[in-house]
Amino acid sequence: MDWGKVIYVFFALMSLTSIAGFLYEHSAVVLFVAASVNLVSTFLKIGVRNLLSAELLASSLVADLHLIPAFIYLEIVGNLEWAIALSVGALIANIFSVGLIYIESSKTHDDY
Repeated sequence: MDWGKVIYVFFALMSLTSIAGFLYEHSAVVLFVAASVNLVSTFLKIGVRNLLSAELLASSLVADLHLIPAFIYLEIVGNLEWAIALSVGALIANIFSVGLIYIESSKTHDDY
C-alpha cells in the first residue's frame, strides 16, 4: 500500500466532506476548517506526478479561490448567501477533483 497516496486521497476527501459540513451547518469555524484542509490538499497536489496532475492542481486551486473569499464574505462582510454560493463552487471543484482521482486510479495499476 502506498501511504503517500493514502494521505493524498484522505485530504482530498476530507476537503470535500468538510465543505459539505459547512453547507449543512453554516459556521465560520467549519468554513475555516474546510479552507484549511483544502489548502493542505492543494500543497499535497503540488508534488504529485501522475497522469492528471495539472487538472488535479487546477481544481484544487479553484476550490481555494472559492473558500478563502467565502470565509471573508462570512466573517468580514457578514453575507451568508455569498459564502454559501462560493462554497457550492468549491464543492463542485472538489467533486471534479475526486472524480479525477478515481479516473487516475483506474488507469494506473502496479505490477507486483
